[in-house]
Amino acid sequence: MRIRQLLGGLAAGLLLAAPLAQAQQYEQYGDYQIHYNALNTSFLTPEVATAAGIQRSRAMGMLNVSVLEEQEDGTTRSVNARVDGKVSGLTGQPLSLDFRAVRDGESLYHIATFRIHEGEPMRFELEVSPDPDAPPAEIGFVQRFYIDR
Repeated sequence: MRIRQLLGGLAAGLLLAAPLAQAQQYEQYGDYQIHYNALNTSFLTPEVATAAGIQRSRAMGMLNVSVLEEQEDGTTRSVNARVDGKVSGLTGQPLSLDFRAVRDGESLYHIATFRIHEGEPMRFELEVSPDPDAPPAEIGFVQRFYIDR
């Protein structure tokens, strides 16, 4: 099974199976849609984790960012972008997120993992640059994670 199908199915499955998980979100930036979602890696099936090169752990989270360019005919296509970001909890210094690109056919995902601070609001600050000649889109959000015991 392809990573895109696995990750896409994962987002839909999370909405049904994990009420505490945050649904995928996106922001419009010119002709680009910047989609992002953060989740506990223990929600990944072993097949998804293996295909994406991610270690499943109750204490680790994953941030997935993908950028789609809107075409004149109304369709979208996945594009490469520079993705930088930081995550911080209430008590800690911001830590840089180390994004890596995962390609599956025509789809491209930028994935980073991070340690979860249980029950604590975690602040994510992203800079996404789909166009090197334009300033980056700045995206920020806060999410709580709970470790399934």
